[in-house]
Amino acid sequence: MNYYAGIGSRKTPANILNVMTHIAEFLQRREYTLRSGAAQGADTAFEKGAGELKEIFTARSNIPSEAMSTVDRFHPAPGNLSPYARKLMARNAMQIFGADMNTPVSFVICWTPDGANGTTQPTSYNTGGTGQAIRIAAANGIPVINLGRKHTTEQLCEKLLSLINS
Repeated sequence: MNYYAGIGSRKTPANILNVMTHIAEFLQRREYTLRSGAAQGADTAFEKGAGELKEIFTARSNIPSEAMSTVDRFHPAPGNLSPYARKLMARNAMQIFGADMNTPVSFVICWTPDGANGTTQPTSYNTGGTGQAIRIAAANGIPVINLGRKHTTEQLCEKLLSLINS
């Protein structure tokens, strides 16, 4: 089974939300399962296009201890988080590794206002909660395609073409 994370800001622009829905439809036809977090904006745009091929993780999900441990390892200020916010950050790990914390996504597609991808563009305060998933993915060598970056179109087209040709 193939998985991807479709995530991002609640403030994702409407035109990008539309693109996200179409990307999810395309990936669903190629039997890729979406992992996301049910937040308004990017998450729900991806969900709309994913059909039944989706795994949605929320703060109310059954969060394993392995996911909870990622909060202290990857969040820049874990001590400042409320118990609820810690659960939100832990669910980001599940978006990357699944409920079993052993089945990674192939790639992440997202939108953040700063275009962070965790490698050439580090996360910042402006990345928001999506930054936790980006940091986890980048630390594990999982490509992050951020639609908020100016030159992402080429990277996205290459990824989608590779799926068409596989």
